[in-house]
Amino acid sequence: MNAPAPAAAPGNAPLSTGAEAGLRARALTWLAAGIVVLNGFFPAVWILLTSLKTETELVSKPITWWPDAPSLANYAQAFTHQPLLKYLGNSALVALGSTVVSLFVAALAAYAIARLNLRRRQLILTCIVASSMFPLVTLLVPIFETMRQLGLLNTYTALILPYTVLNLPVCTLVLVGFFQSIPRDLENAAMIDGCTRLGALWRVVVPLAAPGVFTAGILAFVNAWDEFLLALSLNSNAAMRTVPVGITLYQGEFTFPWPIISAALIVAIVPVAVLIALFQERVVGGLTQGGLKG
Repeated sequence: MNAPAPAAAPGNAPLSTGAEAGLRARALTWLAAGIVVLNGFFPAVWILLTSLKTETELVSKPITWWPDAPSLANYAQAFTHQPLLKYLGNSALVALGSTVVSLFVAALAAYAIARLNLRRRQLILTCIVASSMFPLVTLLVPIFETMRQLGLLNTYTALILPYTVLNLPVCTLVLVGFFQSIPRDLENAAMIDGCTRLGALWRVVVPLAAPGVFTAGILAFVNAWDEFLLALSLNSNAAMRTVPVGITLYQGEFTFPWPIISAALIVAIVPVAVLIALFQERVVGGLTQGGLKG
């Protein structure tokens, strides 16, 4: 007579089931992360590969993923077909100008919301969030008419001012969170030593909230650098075009030099990519420190 099989330990089944559930959850997490990475990087990689191909290779069939003989000739033509360097300078000037003004005004607004005893503070924050949700196309005509009445069309100011207004909600919301995490005792000590409230803001609060300032600044700079609709509508002067508008001029009436356009796009992406790469570690590290302090 066969002996009965030993009974399984009561805890084995739940443990194996829990381990399998954990593996499934981890696999789904990695799958979702892979999809996000692929969705974000594939277009940039495809543009980079296109910029290294010739026109003939680009239209050949079947499609070739990798260039047979990579060449930088398209990058040289990108700077000679259009004044790309001038466009880059214009974009840098407008983006930096709007970023500086946005951070200055947003710091004042965020400090008032975070520190002063304002009535209906939550309503103010709600209005700030709501103001950032208007589609830009609905604001184009009022902004254009305002700039025309002020005589600012075809100037850098015509772009800096609207970009500042558009960036203020995001910058303010980011800085409010950081300012609230800073102890009030530090400001009180500075004011006891003779600082005014504004002096305490610029000398104590803003330096301690440096990660938030960098985060808001990067968001403002990228938004201004990539903006197309206002840059196209408010500046018709060829010498003041920004990169997004200038790249559209590479195409002819019947021709689309995609390799040259791709090279110009890569050149336009590089400053933003370098900016994010330089400050990413500092911003992420600062966010972690701020969370620990709070």
